[in-house]
Amino acid sequence: MSEKVNEEGGSGQKQKPRRIGKYEIGESLGEGTFGKVKRAVNVQTGEAVAIKVLDKGKIQKQNMGSQVKKEISIMKLIAHRTVVRLKEVLASKTKIFIVLELVTGGELFDKIVDAGKFEPETARFYFQQLVVGTMFCHQNGVCHRDLKPENLLLDEFQNLKISDFGLSAMYEGGESGPDKMTLLHTTCGTPNYVAPEVLADKGYDGYKADTWSIGVILFVFLAGYLPFDEPTMSALFRKVSNADFTYPTWFEDDVKDLIGKILVANPEERITLEEITKHPWFRSSGPLATSEAIAAELGREDSRDEGKRQDRRGATGSKDMPGISPGLVPKPSAEDMSKAIRQDEHFDEEV
Repeated sequence: MSEKVNEEGGSGQKQKPRRIGKYEIGESLGEGTFGKVKRAVNVQTGEAVAIKVLDKGKIQKQNMGSQVKKEISIMKLIAHRTVVRLKEVLASKTKIFIVLELVTGGELFDKIVDAGKFEPETARFYFQQLVVGTMFCHQNGVCHRDLKPENLLLDEFQNLKISDFGLSAMYEGGESGPDKMTLLHTTCGTPNYVAPEVLADKGYDGYKADTWSIGVILFVFLAGYLPFDEPTMSALFRKVSNADFTYPTWFEDDVKDLIGKILVANPEERITLEEITKHPWFRSSGPLATSEAIAAELGREDSRDEGKRQDRRGATGSKDMPGISPGLVPKPSAEDMSKAIRQDEHFDEEV
């Protein structure tokens, strides 16, 4: 039996806090194409959350219904602490409410802007989490297709959270499933971070395209600017297609070697994520510098217990990062999805 969702409000001098089911709605955190993001509190547990309020009319007008459903399905599938957690989905006749983990540390993009560029230790700290988090997504058959600093959030411990799966794609059977040989054909993502094969529009491997984007992000971490940034799109595409970029003078040889193996125009010659984790620069320090730590993190689901959250800044190796449970999460069925995006009573007031 589905949970009844109610929105409460009043019109008197003292208005009751607006409610969506068990969530008390607070201030706006932002606004997107299809609606707003609101801060909210679970009145039963006191937990703070973020709720994306999506307007069904706007979604239908732009024929994005299937895309929104796919994003929800993917976020239900990827339950890992390096990914923003989807808690539940509620709906009314006019709106969809996506209840998410509240991530309070801001965008990694803003942190780069404030710092100018990262020191190698800081860059490695975030890069390790990005690589392992993306590996977890790929293990579950999901390629993100829009990895960039703006889509990397930070929690209160400054640990990384991958967000915004709106452009992602899913392969049946995971990273080695039967769909792995199926090339993707949707040209999407942010041009400065998009792989050459995506721009070529001849079909591409989504996993290898994600790896390219990760290489661009590493460059940005350490340089403070983009490797590919031209005044016109045609010039930008030409630079990206040829992997034509120059390292800053302060880049050390080991990181130049790593980036040079990632930003390779031919995806068949590009280093894999697993190979990245074995590179000397990746292994030189940090909480995910050992095979044991990486294996434990890949086997770690989101524990769902806020009291057991860890500050990875103090973790070193596998001793501080024990495996909790198998990493692969069952893919939600069509029936699960229809229950998740359920239509309950109509909300007369705007949220």
